[in-house]
Amino acid sequence: MEFRPCIDIHNGKVKQIVGSSLRDKGDEAEENFVSELDGAYYAGFYKKDGIKGGHIILLNHRDSEYYEADKAQAFSALHGYPLGFQVGGGITAENAAEFLKEGASHVVVTSYVFSQGEINYKNLEKILREVGKEHLVLDLSCRKKDGEYYIVTDRWQKFTQEKITESLLEELSSYADEFLIHAVDVEGRAGGIETGLVNLLGNWGKIPVTYAGGVCSFHDLDKLYQLGKGNLHVTIGSALDLFGGNMKYQDVLNYIRNLERK
Repeated sequence: MEFRPCIDIHNGKVKQIVGSSLRDKGDEAEENFVSELDGAYYAGFYKKDGIKGGHIILLNHRDSEYYEADKAQAFSALHGYPLGFQVGGGITAENAAEFLKEGASHVVVTSYVFSQGEINYKNLEKILREVGKEHLVLDLSCRKKDGEYYIVTDRWQKFTQEKITESLLEELSSYADEFLIHAVDVEGRAGGIETGLVNLLGNWGKIPVTYAGGVCSFHDLDKLYQLGKGNLHVTIGSALDLFGGNMKYQDVLNYIRNLERK
């Protein structure tokens, strides 16, 4: 298990939000933390420790008045740490190359591939040809409905008919280098991890998977490691002291390294 940093950008600022509160209308979200520092600062902070594989997420819709400001923040972070971060948010086959050119190691894609409630294989093949499997991360962020975890799109506002299952993970792994999965119902709430989802993902474990959502204590890291069979990487947002939380960044790094030694 590795620590994977995140830089979430909304309305042109680095933020931590409650994931399920995000709305396109009015560019609204319930905020846990709004930084006065820019993306380049956080990129430099992680670069000094050589931590790679994190993600920068542009949380505004491509048609939002704030999207260009989001991009500017993302580019400043990428320029500060080339190949240190993946980038997602409004990515299509038409603009993916731009983000790679600016320094992203991978592009992270959800809505472009999961459109109209199902997998759009035409778009999936198109972006695969554009960037290559080695530069593609599929975001399978999900919410629980009727006891199952369904992939959600459009800034986590719309349910698809695609359920997270081992067979789906197996199928999509032939297209992607990694998966990024936010447990949206607990994202930004610092109330504990989505154990059912973690158990499902840990049992599979064929390609790198980064889990995000609800981590708020070192006990949560223990559970994530155990239920995830050591196969999952972890992102911590609102609970991290960098974003106003109680979990100290350096303590998190040390704790995860010690878990790996056990």
